[in-house]
Amino acid sequence: MSSETQEAGGYPHNPVVVRVLRAGVVESVHRGAWCLVDSSGTVLEGEGAWREPYFVRSSIKSIQALPLCETGAAERFGFDDAELALALASHSGEACHTERVGATLERLGLGPEHLQCGVHPPNDPTVRRALTAAGEKPSALHNNCSGKHAGLLALARHLDVAPEEYLAPTSAGQTMVRDALATLTGAPVDDLVPGIDGCSAPTYRVPLDGLATAFARITNPDGLGAERARHFERMTAAVASHPVLVAGSHKRIDTDLLQATGGRLFPKIGAEAVHAIGVRGGDRALAIKIDDGGLRGLHALVLALLERLGLASGDELATLERWRDPVLKNHAGHEVGRIEAVLS
Repeated sequence: MSSETQEAGGYPHNPVVVRVLRAGVVESVHRGAWCLVDSSGTVLEGEGAWREPYFVRSSIKSIQALPLCETGAAERFGFDDAELALALASHSGEACHTERVGATLERLGLGPEHLQCGVHPPNDPTVRRALTAAGEKPSALHNNCSGKHAGLLALARHLDVAPEEYLAPTSAGQTMVRDALATLTGAPVDDLVPGIDGCSAPTYRVPLDGLATAFARITNPDGLGAERARHFERMTAAVASHPVLVAGSHKRIDTDLLQATGGRLFPKIGAEAVHAIGVRGGDRALAIKIDDGGLRGLHALVLALLERLGLASGDELATLERWRDPVLKNHAGHEVGRIEAVLS
């Protein structure tokens, strides 16, 4: 049942969805909200304030890439399925990511200096160590959003938007993104007031059931019209074929979800513990938000809900068990506690 009670500052007061126990008693808790919907937007199950808006962050990269496809920019600039998967990615900065993004920019007549996503160390620990050992610094190509930004730059080129303006909320490309987000989530377009994401792109607050509805429609697109359906079918197939490009080869939950299910599940995580997962051909999608933004609570809840809601088989869940990781051990290897989801 949705809760409308809000804490000071306007944030919803959500129930405890994950708890951490030590010596059999609760030591810490994670609050949050979740809902399961179908492509009509009907909420089938849920808990917490799923009607309340949350910043959706990187969970909507498939929607941000939609104008790239619908305008013909992807075709014009020769995006193959690997590059399309990267446009939907929050990647780890491995060579398979950075080299492809660099090649895309080169075809556009641009370079890493045109990426406005900023620079951060690559998320992959092996790549970080290699850069340090070589005395090199990361570039904007290592930013986890560089693939998305390459796609947005291609869209800007196609629409004759200056590269320096490709992230402006009122630019032609970003206006298309906002309109697509409104259509797919059911959120009134006037309610979509932009904030600034970690990568400097516009980000919006959307009710959790709206985010889930969008993912149900993306993964079951027959009701969206033939052309839009074709583009989303290509996106979900590209992601299924390139799971490592979407995230990375080292401890990335979206890559593991794709590999474990053969791409039947279409997941996308966002910063501050937002996660949306669509079921291809299943007319279902799940959206989750953990209040404290922590991944410990998110991972435990994702696995518990996939099991509870029947969205993953026993064999798939066994492959994904490390993400549930219920046993807490100390540095000496002794079991000292447990993490468990709390589902009503």
